[in-house]
Amino acid sequence: MTYKVLVVDDSSFFRKRVSDLLNQDPNLEVIDVATNGKEAVEKAASLRPDAITMDIEMPILNGIEAVKKIMAESPTAILMFSSLTHEGAKATLDALDAGALDFLPKKFNEIAKNSEEAGSLLRSRVVQLARKSGLIKRRGARTSARPSTLLSRSQRTERSSISSRTTAPLAKEKPAHPASAKLTKSSGKHYKLLAIGTSTGGPVALQKVLTKLPKNFPLPIVMVQHMPAAFTGAFSNRLNSLCQISVKEAENGDVLKPGCAYLAPGGKQMVIDGTENAAKLKILDDHSERVAYKPCVDISFGSAAKVFAGDVLAVILTGMGADGREGSRMLKNKGATIWAQDEESCVVYGMPQAVANAGISQLSLSIDDVAPSILKEIGNG
Repeated sequence: MTYKVLVVDDSSFFRKRVSDLLNQDPNLEVIDVATNGKEAVEKAASLRPDAITMDIEMPILNGIEAVKKIMAESPTAILMFSSLTHEGAKATLDALDAGALDFLPKKFNEIAKNSEEAGSLLRSRVVQLARKSGLIKRRGARTSARPSTLLSRSQRTERSSISSRTTAPLAKEKPAHPASAKLTKSSGKHYKLLAIGTSTGGPVALQKVLTKLPKNFPLPIVMVQHMPAAFTGAFSNRLNSLCQISVKEAENGDVLKPGCAYLAPGGKQMVIDGTENAAKLKILDDHSERVAYKPCVDISFGSAAKVFAGDVLAVILTGMGADGREGSRMLKNKGATIWAQDEESCVVYGMPQAVANAGISQLSLSIDDVAPSILKEIGNG
């Protein structure tokens, strides 16, 4: 199947470069381009592409406003291009809030060693998002246009005007689990840590989970989201403004406290150290070529297994690739509980599929059921 793509950017050079890279994939066809957000809205409605690549800063109508209109009028899978700056991070989060599914840095040298690797990454991202196009179109504007839940309270009244490397997803296999199910009864197990790993689609998924947790949530939370270094600070601050629990970008030496969520900083590794009753975080530089993800779910989950053994509830949310599978396996071997997000509610069913197909996860949940199930399992719901 060939997916139709609309490329939107006010730079003729960038439009051509993105179009040329995408057209190298026989599964992709750039059917048209747009030079501003207004054109993008019109062409999304008339051409009905399967995916759109969108710049943020454009004349007439910027990318964020264009995303809002497209998701309201002709919902489509959208990938944003952003700058790796503080303002770029804020703008990208606004775009994800408006309904975009994923983002990539506009300067390809910031995500890849060479143009070949950058092109491969871009194509795999667009193909994966295009595969969601049918579901997005069927759901229509009612379910595709997300409410302003990623915006801080002040930003809801005045919006701004304005990932990590990944690998190709796992090949489609028959899921190891049946369709998603709700947790009906707590296992009665005792926990000392909640651990969450995610990638593509993770910002919105994490927000949906964390905003449902009460201020007196009894466990510390460690979170690994594949995200560039420039983004994790802005993302953790935004979550903190929305949640009853405390959310912060993890720092070296942080002591794990109940009711506080620690987001692994982009470009580094987050490791849990100490003992289960006096656990703290180590934030490590990682210049290794062996590890594709910085931060890496496997590394953080593996350290959690060493410190907390089986007293961990771990959840793998939407994301490309298989990061988290081996860390989840280490946790399960220690007696921990592993859950995965279900296919239908994922932006990309890669990471959850990896743990499900390996027989590691015990429950497959819709994203809307994750937080209620966590609260029920720990006896708080």
